[in-house]
Amino acid sequence: MADDYQDIREAVAALCAGFPGTYWQELDHERRYPKAFVDALTESGFLAALIPEDYGGSGLGIGAAAAILEEIQKAGCNGAACHAQMYIMGTLLRHGSGEQKSKFLPKIATGELRLQAFGVTEPTSGSDTLSLQTNAVRDGDDAYVVNGQKIWTSRVEHTDLMLLLARTTPKAEIESRTGGLSVFLVDVRKALQGGMTVRPIKTMINHATTEVFFDNLRIPADSLIGEEGRGFRYILDGMNAERILIGAECIGDSRWFIKKARDYACERSVFGNPIGKNQGVQFPIARAYAQTEAADLMVKEAARLFDAGEPCGPQANMAKLLASEASWAAADMCMQTYGGFAFAEEFDIERKFRETRLYRIAPVSTNLILSYVGEHVLGMPRSY
Repeated sequence: MADDYQDIREAVAALCAGFPGTYWQELDHERRYPKAFVDALTESGFLAALIPEDYGGSGLGIGAAAAILEEIQKAGCNGAACHAQMYIMGTLLRHGSGEQKSKFLPKIATGELRLQAFGVTEPTSGSDTLSLQTNAVRDGDDAYVVNGQKIWTSRVEHTDLMLLLARTTPKAEIESRTGGLSVFLVDVRKALQGGMTVRPIKTMINHATTEVFFDNLRIPADSLIGEEGRGFRYILDGMNAERILIGAECIGDSRWFIKKARDYACERSVFGNPIGKNQGVQFPIARAYAQTEAADLMVKEAARLFDAGEPCGPQANMAKLLASEASWAAADMCMQTYGGFAFAEEFDIERKFRETRLYRIAPVSTNLILSYVGEHVLGMPRSY
């Protein structure tokens, strides 16, 4: 498949060159958010790729966004600090009112406002989104009152706006299993002053993830996106974009690992020969390359279907599955190629090793994708 985004790829690579491994290693040590990196991406317009030109963005498709995120990862950087803006933007674009889009999108495009967080997962429901318990109760004509708890809500401390999925109709009263949930665009700055608290979660990677608590948080009624009770359908629209873009990031990670391993195998000499001369070193690198190229084809196909407005649920899910498996296999291969040196921070492999492992779990686990394919693509009985 021809690559239509070479200019974008080269521009992203040039920007990322200003943020080498030492920059990320320092942030990783101190668990700091890469503000300078995110600011640079914003100022260059890359984070506004999907925003229509009428609102100050580039008006590009998901294929271009995938190219941007792939190149970020391929350069050894970490797009997780800002990738959510790409894939949650669609909820506002497709289902927001004209007033909401005019109010927020131009400011998001310029970087005056950040939309980086999505409150969905809860401690008791996990991936069972339809069982979430955080509720938003209408209070008169002008407000909703929110109570509940979210977990693994990343970047809340570094955003101005967040999308929140909450129950607006008690589960016992809903007419359909997917009904009763609504999406809100919450002003984090105001919420932190009146009912929302955030507790950072320490993890093995620098991912700025948190637990969020809502205690009688009042939000304006016009925070509601689309129709009340249709929120689950709205977020499903965005999940295909999410899976495609995460898949693209995994492809970028995989290419980074493969290059590191290939270069080291050619340069490292033992017993008078480069270690890459040994099939035991060479073949795993070649296998990782083949696996990555195959996964990349699925990512590109899913992006093509998405941009064409065609159904792409199976392709988007399989793209994320195959790409995350490819990047993890490449990470393990790179570790083996470097041997003990892979554990040394100066080579930056151990950081990327930790970061890429996340995507076999989040934002949806490998097993859940296999269940989706088994049930919805192959027509097998629902698994438990």
